[in-house]
Parts: sequence; structure tokens; C-alpha cells
Amino acid sequence: MLTSLQNPLVKQMRKLHRAKERREQQLLLLEGTHLLEEALSAGCPLSVVCCTPTWQDQHPELWARSLTHSPRVELVSEEVLAAIATTVNPDGVVATASRVHPLALPTAPTLGIVLENLQDPGNLGTVIRTAAAAGADGLWLSENSAEMDNPKVLRASAGQWFRLPMGVSANLKADLQAFQAQGIQIIATLPTATVTYWEVDMTRPSLLLLGNEGAGLSEEIAAIADVGVQIPLAAGVESLNVAIAAALILYEAKRQRQ
Repeated sequence: MLTSLQNPLVKQMRKLHRAKERREQQLLLLEGTHLLEEALSAGCPLSVVCCTPTWQDQHPELWARSLTHSPRVELVSEEVLAAIATTVNPDGVVATASRVHPLALPTAPTLGIVLENLQDPGNLGTVIRTAAAAGADGLWLSENSAEMDNPKVLRASAGQWFRLPMGVSANLKADLQAFQAQGIQIIATLPTATVTYWEVDMTRPSLLLLGNEGAGLSEEIAAIADVGVQIPLAAGVESLNVAIAAALILYEAKRQRQ
């Protein structure tokens, strides 16, 4: 059992708390039983699984699957687990896996979501979870957004990170224009829009644009849209959380298509 914080593996995993290290090592940091289950179910290539003896006793089936699907499985002390986790109260297991997303983005999406300059990892993870639940077939993220592989993003996605095709766009404007040229409708969420989101025909292939939590979409990206939509708000309410806004519009698209 690993008990020393000076162990090379422990040091390596602690480095993964930083985005720069995750990029250099090309690894994800997976924290918690549910994320490990989802990664295994999705066939995500694991590198290392570290767990406490207590977790091993509580999850014998997952322990056995980890032994089969990971080249290295280690028992660690509670102190070591706390050191390699980013959460305050880890539930007993932390793993690493390939940073490469297991699913490719569609070249002709039927219902996708595009996020520009989204900064909060929790919001990003919740949008991923929502998009997967609503049946979206892809998520595109601008380069200046929160890191897609941030551990908080993975946790907030409740494991749907592995099930929704997604990627970072190096040139969001060009990508949107290319989709537009295919006949895909670009819908922007804008507080100045005069059309409500349920008035737009979303039975046709569509991409939904959502912007920064405070500033919204940039003028450059908003100008590309075929239509701008708004979510009506009661007097005195300035805005909705971006994940809630995404849920409303994605499920309206789902309702129209059914």
C-alpha cells in the first residue's frame, strides 16, 4: 500500500491538479466511484486506479473491473488519497485516464450546442450533462472557455463527459460559418432578441449558441446567427444560469421533434 506523499506516482497524480500538467501528461483526473464507473462503461482507457482498502471492501466488483481494465491499480492510505484528490471529501478512489475524448464530433450535427467563453467549470459540466440528457449530438467549446478536462467539469457532468461528443474549436467563427453553409441553423441566445425560443422552428438541424456567464456572446459570434432568441424573464430578474438556459432550449427542440 502506498503511504508516502513522496512516492513518484503520488507526485505525478498531484501534478494533474494543474491544467498545464494534464495537457503535458495527456491524462484526466477521475475522482469518485461514479466517474470511475462511467469511464469503465464508456471504454475509456485507464492508466492508474488508486483506492483505499475501505473502498476496495465496499466495491469489490469495481475493484475487479479496475484490475482488468487498468495497467496499474494501487491501494493507498487515506492521507495519500486526500493528497491526490481535488475534492475536500473524496469517496475513496481516484484514477487517471487518457485525456483524448472517446467520441468524435459529428460533421453534420442535427442538434448541437456551442459555448463561447464559458468560464465556470461547474456550469460547463452541467451543460454537458444537460446536452447529453436532451439528446444533443455534439458540443463545441471556444478556446477561451474553461478547460474541458477540469476535474470539476467531469464531476459536474455526472459521467456524461464520456457519452457526449465534444471538442475545442480553434476557430469558432469559421466552424460556425462552415456549418451554416451546410444548411444548419445557428440560434443565438440574446437578451435583446424579440423572438422567444419556442417560436423558432428547431425541427431542422440546429446549433444553439450560448455565451459567457456575465457578458454573453461576443458581437462577432452573435452576428453569425440566423436567429436570436430570448427567454422571457419576470420583472427584476436579470438572467438565468447558462445551464438552465441551455436546458430550456434543448428540451424545447426535443419537444418539437417529438
